[in-house]
Amino acid sequence: MAYHVPALLEESIAGLNIRPSGIYVDVTFGGGGHSREIIKYLTTGRLIAFDQDEDAQRNIIDDNRFTFLNQNFRFLKNNLKFNGIDHIDGIIADLGVSFHQFDEPSRGFTFRQDTVLDMRMNRSATKKASDLLASLDEKELADMFYQYGELNNSRKIAKEIVISRERKPILTVSDFNDTIGKLAPFRQEHKFLAKVFQALRIAVNREIEFLKEMLLQTLDVLNVDGRLVIITYQSLEDRVVKNFMRTGNFEGEENKDFYGNSVSPFRLITKKGIIPDMEEISRNNRARSARLRIAEKI
Repeated sequence: MAYHVPALLEESIAGLNIRPSGIYVDVTFGGGGHSREIIKYLTTGRLIAFDQDEDAQRNIIDDNRFTFLNQNFRFLKNNLKFNGIDHIDGIIADLGVSFHQFDEPSRGFTFRQDTVLDMRMNRSATKKASDLLASLDEKELADMFYQYGELNNSRKIAKEIVISRERKPILTVSDFNDTIGKLAPFRQEHKFLAKVFQALRIAVNREIEFLKEMLLQTLDVLNVDGRLVIITYQSLEDRVVKNFMRTGNFEGEENKDFYGNSVSPFRLITKKGIIPDMEEISRNNRARSARLRIAEKI
């Protein structure tokens, strides 16, 4: 099984508009698919890759133009500065979970394999998914499933978790599925569980919070005409990226100058985002929910 098969690879690399002498950052290195393509276009340029998952280190590229940092991308600006870099020409992010993380049973990312409820992308982080299920109160649980999973029955889910954990701890995937499985709409069990696990994973890894931190730092580190290239896989993170690229903030509120003209730190290269065609989806079914957005720093 491949560590990860990048979605929209050709389109995202083209979107970076790579200059051979430029400095580029892959903030979600994973299996190295995007990085290996980027480095083909560099001569005297440089590529910095971030990944908080220590497993990604097995895919490091042996090239003096390449630097790997086992760090969360929320520390983008400080790590670049530590490596003598103030400004860069492009950033690419392939958000979500890698094939490896889904397919490795011990990671606990999927409802399809009975294992411990972990879900940490950075395994040195203190709280696993089971810890959140044990420690959050009923309202916090309901808010998590509603906000990150967009589940309308989030209060019922939270109540079942609280009742169940009083009898015994929820430590494994089967424990969790047994607790909330009966709340799934008829014939939508897989879709329901996917949303529940997505919400828990996002909360464990603080994905939306850290995505916002990274995006704000792009305003400081990108050169004028530098490209921001991001692939999203679910509506919540896509909304964050779309609003930021359009307006420079996460609420999507337009800023206007003295004359009433809209002001944004970016020029949109993609108005609606690029999605995979049917040929790519047939080759890589996990790409079906991918959406690529590209913007250029003004």
